[in-house]
Amino acid sequence: MKKLFCLLLSILLFSCNSKEKKTTKDITKDLPKEIRTDLYGSYVGDFTILERDTSKPAKENYINKINIVIKRITSSKVTGQSIVAGNSRPLTGTMTTKGSTVHFILKEPGDDKNDGVFDFEIKNDTLLTGIWVANNPKKEVSKRKFELIKKEFKYDPNVMLPKDGMYIDYENPREEQVTDLEVEEGKEAETYIEAVFRAASESIMTINSSTQKLKESDLKNLKKIDLEILRNTIFARHGLTFKTKTVRQFFDSVEWYIPVSDNVNNELTTTEKENIVLLKRFEKYAEDNYDSFGR
Repeated sequence: MKKLFCLLLSILLFSCNSKEKKTTKDITKDLPKEIRTDLYGSYVGDFTILERDTSKPAKENYINKINIVIKRITSSKVTGQSIVAGNSRPLTGTMTTKGSTVHFILKEPGDDKNDGVFDFEIKNDTLLTGIWVANNPKKEVSKRKFELIKKEFKYDPNVMLPKDGMYIDYENPREEQVTDLEVEEGKEAETYIEAVFRAASESIMTINSSTQKLKESDLKNLKKIDLEILRNTIFARHGLTFKTKTVRQFFDSVEWYIPVSDNVNNELTTTEKENIVLLKRFEKYAEDNYDSFGR
């Protein structure tokens, strides 16, 4: 009886597996054929304002770094993703070919106030150029242009911020009253209000917060802005798209930085997680110096 039961169970399992394999095969067979797979990948560069409503306060950056990812192309449908300024949005649309020109119209879903339509061409398989138009014409920025280069994202824990960069927080100025001490004899000294900014030290270009297990002695003399940049450099190496302009101003112009995701927490190494905890603890008590800088 036991042998008979085992035999029936084996037949049943074999039958189920065969059915499952057949179903999977049929589904694959029914999928539309993919074309122009050579165009798949990330296209990265500046997302620049073309039209802005100047009657409204300027809240949006003139330039953001954008990554347009093309994931799948068939004769009837293209799917992809746009990643910019802390937003990661799915794209769907179509591709048409005329001569050597490949033309795309890809739409964001439309359920977000910042959604719009990308209209672009790809030239020589590597250069993507076009415009984006907001769904809401009353939005502060209703049109942007872009010219993007094809780039492959690869996590590299050893990349550092460029040493020739100026890491000044222009997004959070303070106002200070300044007295002009160089006055002519017999005249009163003039006082005026001047905007001052915080600037990072060279430590952010020498301390690697991804590979180096940080100690309290490494951080105790750093400024608050140093600690913030060291912490966010970890996320930048993993391709996090930053929501705040305060952080984006330090990374958008960096050559190796490619925004690829709005959440990279599962990608962090043990060393990085421990460093983030330590850096955030020091940020609570650290202070900054402010000074005047030209823009």
